[in-house]
Amino acid sequence: MGRRSFVALWLLGALVGHRAAAEPVRVGVILNLASAAGRRWRTSLQMAVDDYYAGHPNSTTRIELSFRDSSGDAVAAVSAAVDLIKNAQVQAIIDGAQTAAEAEFVARIGDRAHVPVLSFSATSAAQTPFFVRTSADESSQAAPIAEVLGHYGWHAATLLHEDSRSGAAIAPAFADALRGVRASVEHRAAVPADASDDRLDAVFYRVAAMTTRVAKNAGMMSEGYVWIATGGVGEADALSPEDIDAMQGVLSVRPYAPPTSQVTAFAERFRTRFQQENNGSQDIPDPTVSTLRAYDAAWAAAAAVEAAGISGSAFNPGPARREKLVKAVRDTTFDGLAGKFRLLNGQPQTPAYEIVNFVAEGPWTVGFWNAKSGISPEFAAGSGEGLKEVLFPGVDQSDIRIPDGWAFSPAGQELVVAVPVKHGFQQFVRVYNDTTSNRTMFSGYCIDVFDAAIKALPYPVYYRYEPFYGIGNGSSGTYQQLIDLVPDQKADAVVGDVAITVSRMAKVDFTMPFTESGWTMVVPVQSQAATGMFFFLKPLTPALWLASLGAFIFTGFVIWVIEHRINPEFRGTPLQQFGIIFHYAFSTLVFAHRENVVSNLSKFLMVVWVFAVLILTSSYTASLTSMLTVQKLKPAVTDIHDLINNGDYVGYQEGSFVHGELLEMNFDQSKLRSYRTPDEYADALSKGSDDAGSPRCSTRSRT
Repeated sequence: MGRRSFVALWLLGALVGHRAAAEPVRVGVILNLASAAGRRWRTSLQMAVDDYYAGHPNSTTRIELSFRDSSGDAVAAVSAAVDLIKNAQVQAIIDGAQTAAEAEFVARIGDRAHVPVLSFSATSAAQTPFFVRTSADESSQAAPIAEVLGHYGWHAATLLHEDSRSGAAIAPAFADALRGVRASVEHRAAVPADASDDRLDAVFYRVAAMTTRVAKNAGMMSEGYVWIATGGVGEADALSPEDIDAMQGVLSVRPYAPPTSQVTAFAERFRTRFQQENNGSQDIPDPTVSTLRAYDAAWAAAAAVEAAGISGSAFNPGPARREKLVKAVRDTTFDGLAGKFRLLNGQPQTPAYEIVNFVAEGPWTVGFWNAKSGISPEFAAGSGEGLKEVLFPGVDQSDIRIPDGWAFSPAGQELVVAVPVKHGFQQFVRVYNDTTSNRTMFSGYCIDVFDAAIKALPYPVYYRYEPFYGIGNGSSGTYQQLIDLVPDQKADAVVGDVAITVSRMAKVDFTMPFTESGWTMVVPVQSQAATGMFFFLKPLTPALWLASLGAFIFTGFVIWVIEHRINPEFRGTPLQQFGIIFHYAFSTLVFAHRENVVSNLSKFLMVVWVFAVLILTSSYTASLTSMLTVQKLKPAVTDIHDLINNGDYVGYQEGSFVHGELLEMNFDQSKLRSYRTPDEYADALSKGSDDAGSPRCSTRSRT
């Protein structure tokens, strides 16, 4: 009896112990373990799991973290997510993406597989049903940045952001926030996340040349510049000592976590554990806010798994359990290390922000911002407005001058672009004086093309147009003199309807031609009037007249052959019958024949013949009408050599290279005349070559 009681008690104890054991739930983690921030986040996540279950020993579940390394690459992050879902069979993923591409792809994959993705980074990603952001994204930093600009009275800024959809998401929020302080975004520049040094130099050069004050190699860390970075740039976790040294004078806005006793205790334990896990590393700074947010994200995941009753590590493709877990995360509330963890309508609340200034000793706090009181030098309420003294780029620590917020472009001197002053044919180039502004204005097709080409360059070019007579020797001159301004270093470029010739290419470089070029000979026309006694015969050719006459006679003869034996109207003397043949055929022209045909064969022939006559008469009438109403024009000259042989006068556009070409073709210099406007061309051509030197021909070309 005693032995059986002992066995029963032992079995009962074993069953109770089995029910009390927490079931493991696998949760994947994707980090860039090659970065310092990624390694610190891994330690923080592990500590959060250990601390949660140490404080909740009766939990029925226990999450097991499965880490995957993304190496900062979006493709590697996608591969890690797929591996966690298919092979590790995780119930959720904690994502510490440091780039927008990583966050976007992992969120999409989690949504497709119905696996919740918890993101504690500020990097933006598409909002999907299974994506939960546990910290505010970078767009929430627009308000504190705008208030910094408003505090210093800067009314314009240049926005640099990652070249992606999520990277550009801050632009609308930033523009709205700037309007609240009477400022605006004057320029935007998108920078690829994987941009090379050359690409970055091009972007910075373009920004440096803009009129707004906002890169050390680009000369943009000198006096007069202002840089304000979001938390993703200013986090010390992501910066090396070399980076901090290069960021001297930069302002950064980053989330702020009050230094509570819990944070202080965590920092001590974090340094000890991080040193143990990283081979005794001595370079261990204090945990930043992102490290604290990683801790809170793991704590929220453990609490949500327990609240949702998720058990077992087997992957269940049905969305019901995953939706329950997502809801549990969004309903989770606790006092975290980074502040109150609470999601309202599934979105994290805007946190307080710390404004830091990078100086030689490292980042130091110059102020704080929160949604209620704005910016202030201290975090405590009622500490006043404004910021502490800020050290801006390019100045000594003793110099507290504030930049004006604007400057003239440092890109170099302006290019001088010569434009010909034309008195006619101004569709290509027009130079005129605007009486309202008293300024010389430039317009036309060539000007539009040049402006569009400059805007398409990856860097800015500053230039000004100058009329030709204002740059050279004060005379309008010729187009050749205009082109000579470039090799003579009196102009940097020429814009206008300038033709490309071999002689000119020896002196200057041309762009690719953007319009067709060539000569056009304009000559008077001769009218061919409709005159002559037999003009009515011209609509038809002689051959067609003869063919028609033969057809009339033949048709009349065939009708007579068929009808004269059976139809009394086709009988009579031989002379009468011969007249009937001609009369009957020709009377069908106006349908005036009086003889009736009896034979069906004759009737069939008449139908065909009447239809042919109808077509013939209609064509003749149309052609004759056209000849009588439409004027026929014929050029007076068709061969340029006739002009040379006849000694005719020839006109050309003033200043054009055509003058030299005509001389090379052996035209007499005294027979050449220059003209400016289309009216001058028309007037000279109307007078003729015999009227006081008026030309018989004029040439038109690009000059």
